[in-house]
Amino acid sequence: MPDGPVTPTSLEGVTSLYRRFRPGRFCEMRGQEHVVRALRGAVANARVSHAYLFSGPRGTGKTTTARILAKALNCERPVDGDACNECASCVAITKGSSLDVIELDAASNNGVDDVRDIVAGAWHGTPGSWKVYIFDEVHQLSKAASAALLKTLEEPPAHVVFVLATTDPHKVLPTIRSRTQHLEFRLYPAETLASLLRDVSDAADLAADEATVEAAVRLGRGSARDALSALDQLLATGAVAEARPTFDGLLEGVAQSDAVATLTALASLVGEGWDPEQLAESLAGEVRQVFLLQVAPRVADAVDADRARLADWGERLGLARTVRVLETVGRAIREMKSAPDKVVILEVALVRLVRPELDATYEALEERLGRLERELRAAPSPPAPPAPPRRPIGQGAAPVPEAAPSVPFEAALAPAPAPAPAPPAPSDDAEGDPALDDVRTRFAERVVPRTSRAAQLILRSARVEALEGLVLTIAVASEEMRQNTEMISQGLRGALEHEFKRGFTLHWTVDASLAAAAPPAPAPRRAPAPMRDEEVHDTGDDDAEVVVVDSAAEHLITEMFPGAEEIS
Repeated sequence: MPDGPVTPTSLEGVTSLYRRFRPGRFCEMRGQEHVVRALRGAVANARVSHAYLFSGPRGTGKTTTARILAKALNCERPVDGDACNECASCVAITKGSSLDVIELDAASNNGVDDVRDIVAGAWHGTPGSWKVYIFDEVHQLSKAASAALLKTLEEPPAHVVFVLATTDPHKVLPTIRSRTQHLEFRLYPAETLASLLRDVSDAADLAADEATVEAAVRLGRGSARDALSALDQLLATGAVAEARPTFDGLLEGVAQSDAVATLTALASLVGEGWDPEQLAESLAGEVRQVFLLQVAPRVADAVDADRARLADWGERLGLARTVRVLETVGRAIREMKSAPDKVVILEVALVRLVRPELDATYEALEERLGRLERELRAAPSPPAPPAPPRRPIGQGAAPVPEAAPSVPFEAALAPAPAPAPAPPAPSDDAEGDPALDDVRTRFAERVVPRTSRAAQLILRSARVEALEGLVLTIAVASEEMRQNTEMISQGLRGALEHEFKRGFTLHWTVDASLAAAAPPAPAPRRAPAPMRDEEVHDTGDDDAEVVVVDSAAEHLITEMFPGAEEIS
């Protein structure tokens, strides 16, 4: 085999590139090294199987490899298991006039009578050493035709080789698959297709530039035949930019969360004549490359300038939103199959991408929370109040309390007057509505801590504006926060009812001045030390004061030096 890749031999009289430069020998094939190695070794060592099953995507060389195998088996001057492509047998097989090779299109000749004729002719002799039967798209044979072929596959004539080609091996009967050697063909890497197109362009004197080659590779999607057909079309039309839709405007709208720009870009693409389902599939393919460039760059098929462009979109969108775009567009493609108006499905999917509050999925909720956290972090926090001065223990004298005024001895022995009864604390069960100041205080100190983490992100900068009866008006810092209050309203109403024993109706407003006055995130609290006898335990009352002494040394210092404070 030659050291480097060999350009396929040009077939005279044919203008289509994928037919004109079809490989005629094993050494001319690009990629599929595992298939070439197996078949070439079998021919060289006279260990050819009586039946092969070639499976793989379209345009990966299944039928071409079957013809090359037929050439190698009947070649008059084979070299290391490869055909010479110059003898009479090789030339006849290339032209399609050889009696040693019979091709059957199973898609159009899938009846039992067609297969019976093939089976009956398999026992007749031929001029060459081997008779090769090539069944293309064999999975489309009917059950009766497959059953007629099965017996011959099990016990074929000694000079016959069957090659079954299919794009869907799972639809082939298991009994047929078990009687063949299964070789799987794979899609071609982008680098292999680009090298092939450059060599074909030079051999055919086409002078295709790099932009045209890149566009043809992208349109080929791993198929050599599709890539060569795309190159042929691009060179004929000269419209490289119009070969596929451009999604930069649409992705810009998604990145900016701008529904108007996103739908405008989609309308422009639809106005150019692109089918909505084709647009969705092309968008999914492009975003897939963006996803692969973020996660596994070596797996991505994009090359050169296109690769740099898609990598830039990956940085702008981020991995989480890229995955959400893929999932949302994928669901839209499935829904389009049975939708009467497909563009509506795509429009709704795109609006859900830029307006997460319209999407009920977990990923959309996570994106909304992340956006709120970024807004709160970006808001300026007020300056911290100055710390009170601390006096080290033993420095300076403690202020001496003033002496109490002296009283007569008889007055000291007189009973003290009974203290006046304290006014009753406001009760939630009392008649009448709570006062606004009381609601504001208890809202910040007791209601907000009872809500969820998502609610606290919003309510941390909120303010109780007004109270009319049981209608509570709460102001938030931005319109984005107000749109996200729907998901926290139910939990907030429950916390309010628990605190005030009343059911409130919530009304939300926007006050932009709250953004500058948003309090900083609370600092993490130190875990309390284990309880000891010196601590005052919780009595179950929410207003009970809990005094925690961290250590016995601190307790002794506090008793010996009242009012003193220890510094480290």
